Amino acid sequence: MILFFTDFSKIICLFFFAIILTIVIIFLSFIVGVSSPDVEKVSAYECGFDPYEDARNVFDVRFYLVAILFIVFDLEAVYFFPWTVSYDLLSSDAIFIVLDFLVELTAGFIYAWEVGTLDWN
Repeated sequence: MILFFTDFSKIICLFFFAIILTIVIIFLSFIVGVSSPDVEKVSAYECGFDPYEDARNVFDVRFYLVAILFIVFDLEAVYFFPWTVSYDLLSSDAIFIVLDFLVELTAGFIYAWEVGTLDWN
């Protein structure tokens, strides 16, 4: 029973340390940080429309399509890291699976390119 509390007390100490450190960092950022808002800082960022206007306005969907494609291809590219690190441990079946994944990823990218999703005309 005492062993449980000693292990649990370490977790509680770490939790309280994280909370206190977070509060200190936020408090110091308000004290030390300089606030100088100007027109460029509060203007629309990347998406091309004002974030404080009516929600029923028409907006360009191409931004969201490119963002979704970036997320999809970025997450799929993350799968290459474990394969490259353990390449010498992979069997021949695993190497064919990696190659199949590469072919499917390339086919998806070519399809998105041919459909015109990545064009900004």
